[in-house]
Amino acid sequence: MKITKLTTFIVPPRWCFLKIETDDGIFGWGEPVVEGRAHTVATAVDELSDYLVGKDPFLIEDHWTVMYRAGFYRGGAVHMSAIAGIDQALWDIKGKALGVPVHQLLGGKLRDRIRVYSWIGGDRPAETAAAAKEVAARGFTAIKMNGTEELQYLDSHAKLDAVLGRVGAIRDALGPDFGIAVDFHGRVHRPMAKVLAKELDAYRLMFIEEPVLSEHSEALREIANHCATPIALGERLFSRWDFKKILSEGYVDVIQPDPSHAGGITETRKIAAMAEAYDMGLALHCPLGPIALAANLQLDAVCYNAFIQEQSLGIHYNATNDLLDYLVDPSVFDYSDGHVAIPDGPGLGIEVNEAFVRRKAAEGHRWRNPVWRHVDGSFAEW
Repeated sequence: MKITKLTTFIVPPRWCFLKIETDDGIFGWGEPVVEGRAHTVATAVDELSDYLVGKDPFLIEDHWTVMYRAGFYRGGAVHMSAIAGIDQALWDIKGKALGVPVHQLLGGKLRDRIRVYSWIGGDRPAETAAAAKEVAARGFTAIKMNGTEELQYLDSHAKLDAVLGRVGAIRDALGPDFGIAVDFHGRVHRPMAKVLAKELDAYRLMFIEEPVLSEHSEALREIANHCATPIALGERLFSRWDFKKILSEGYVDVIQPDPSHAGGITETRKIAAMAEAYDMGLALHCPLGPIALAANLQLDAVCYNAFIQEQSLGIHYNATNDLLDYLVDPSVFDYSDGHVAIPDGPGLGIEVNEAFVRRKAAEGHRWRNPVWRHVDGSFAEW
């Protein structure tokens, strides 16, 4: 079997899908994308295809190594996301060719389903208690919310009080056992992060996500010493080498690599195993499409430290198309009692509706995240 063609599809709301074809008719799907840079990643996939066409798709580890190392310059969001989507599609091909799910090739699943959380609140958090109750009514037992709007290095405590008010309203509405995660989204700088983290302890959160940007990891020790809430981080780290310092320093409790950004199934599993050695939980990042979620679930099946999964059903970004629209059989993601089932079909376990993909790719998208500014006119982290 040889790889014959790689085709990318830029599809709404903000995704990029990849189809890899072979000379015996078996094909695989992946989701190589950086949100807001989908076309750039698609170009990187095209560049990598020069090496891949004509190769045996089963040699996944070797292909990953060459794609990562052979270009001399390596790493970063675009390069690793291109590799990620290719890697996912190669695993999909191998599983389909052998008639087994990817998790069977990775040693066999150790769980049948995994808890999931739903997003609420959007980029300008408001009416969060009502949104959380609506999510709970749909069967979810946990949510994640953006914690703040823009914050200066030192800012008004009234803004922090507003965060506490929103979180408190959810806790009061849904009780002590409902899961709440608060995403600082890199919007909070070190001086305010330690204050807000400490104040949030009272609400017994699942975790605080990205209390500071990953490049400020030296601040995590101080933040961790100011609160008892678990700290999660990792969506903006892209390889085991990026995670090495975070893991060894020990101030993060939950890592969040994204298998569509962090080198795919091959690399993310290695990152997860490294984290397990440090007794850290795994909550894979996935505010993306159905192919990405399928890849995440194959990993959740075999990673012991996985305990909850992000997914994008109903997320505020999905205004034009939602998670299940691109699947022939949406029921393959069996949502029940706050969990989702691990797909057991061959490969990634899903069947992509290619006709619909091609129709929506004709529309495409130019999704960009908003640009925020402080009241003084300076740029604000989104």
